[in-house]
Amino acid sequence: MPADMMPLLSKALGETIYMVFVSMAIATAIGVPLGVLLHTTETGQILAAPVFNRAISTVVNTIRSIPFIILLVAIIPFTRLIVGSAIGTTAAMVPLVIAAVPFIGRQVETSLKEVPSGLIEAAESMGASPAQIVWRVLLPEAMPSIVAQLTTTLIALVGESAMAGAVGGGGLGDLAIRYGYQRFRPEVMVATVIILVILVQAVQFVGNRIAARLDKR
Repeated sequence: MPADMMPLLSKALGETIYMVFVSMAIATAIGVPLGVLLHTTETGQILAAPVFNRAISTVVNTIRSIPFIILLVAIIPFTRLIVGSAIGTTAAMVPLVIAAVPFIGRQVETSLKEVPSGLIEAAESMGASPAQIVWRVLLPEAMPSIVAQLTTTLIALVGESAMAGAVGGGGLGDLAIRYGYQRFRPEVMVATVIILVILVQAVQFVGNRIAARLDKR
């Protein structure tokens, strides 16, 4: 890698890490409760509300069905309203969060469904409230699976951040397009791909280790 590109590469990596991890933190804070809501309001669950469940399921499925590149462009007015601009690393986090929240919600819902119903019935028989069942049974039992699912989402966000960078979001995607593709410098594109691969491998490794530590089986 030419010396003149190293500062730009370092800056782009920092932007990507900022974009991905802040987006993931916000999306997790919204998506995990959404997943709990999706699961607990199903028919036969502790907060059964079939009509409400179908309504939020429809919204979640609608957002998940929109390709990220289309979502990125479609919500530009909303992005501008939230952060004051449609261009830049912070602006790119708005569509990243919106894309990740329903994905996390569905993954958390799937993880919670893996919790044996006998544990929930035992908690109910001891007089546990729905909130206690969620905090003391559902989430602790499903946590290894939830961490594994969140790792998958984080890796997906790395790829989507590169796509956001290609349309003015900054980060490694922007560097690859502006300096690698448009200026015919293939070594820049190769370097960004290698860095993205290393980043994904690191995320997967850490996620697997955390999930393994949480698994008490």
